[in-house]
Amino acid sequence: MIRALSAAATGLEAQQAKIENIANDLANVNTDGYKRSTTEFHDLMYETIKEPGGSLGAATQSPVGVQVGMGVKVGAAHKNFEVGPAKMTYNPYDLMIEGPGFFPVLTPQGESVYTRNGAFHIDSQGVLQLSNGAKIVPQITVPVNALNIVISHSGEVKAMLPGSGETILGQIQLVNFQNERGLSAMGDGLYRMTLASGAPVQALPGENGMGQIQQGALEGSNVNVANSMVDMISAQRAYEMGTKIMGVADQMLGATANIK
Repeated sequence: MIRALSAAATGLEAQQAKIENIANDLANVNTDGYKRSTTEFHDLMYETIKEPGGSLGAATQSPVGVQVGMGVKVGAAHKNFEVGPAKMTYNPYDLMIEGPGFFPVLTPQGESVYTRNGAFHIDSQGVLQLSNGAKIVPQITVPVNALNIVISHSGEVKAMLPGSGETILGQIQLVNFQNERGLSAMGDGLYRMTLASGAPVQALPGENGMGQIQQGALEGSNVNVANSMVDMISAQRAYEMGTKIMGVADQMLGATANIK
């Protein structure tokens, strides 16, 4: 009966982890570029009391065995990079990737990281960067007298300069990964490369499977509130069942202890 208590306890811990991920998703339902989490469960080891196919004597084998499970664990919790809905802002520095890809940016600490959040701004020097100070790579600088900033679907940044006409200011590059689910989330909408994700593969927007750039729009969170609420109720019910199992096991232990 102690095994039932420990197995139920692992179930409570696993469902709690799922609820925590759902809570984080719902908290970020309006966070630009946010990607919802997916929680996967794996069963734990089994105690084998009788091996399937074991000998029963006289050249007879058992068609089935006896195995008792030890419970459940969280096997993985990863990001789902499905593209979120477009939010039109009409701000010339707001960019959305329509399809796969990430913006490569350089943090103030000098680390190369990646993001789907295209809410860019310009600093006092005209350098295109995120609100957290991460600058787009390669760096793009907008002159103080630039007019009518236009960013094409292929990522080419143009502006009208007095006396020079239309001028190309730079080219936005995108990167992608063999296994984007292997990226490490850092917060602030940033992701770090890992051994699981593989090295970044760079290409122009719209080429080699990369998405195109949409100017004046941001990618909204891909959290589906209705689905998250259903998952929350399901996890809550599973948690309640786990507590009931623990209660029943405790009553059975109590009945055993009271035998005279």
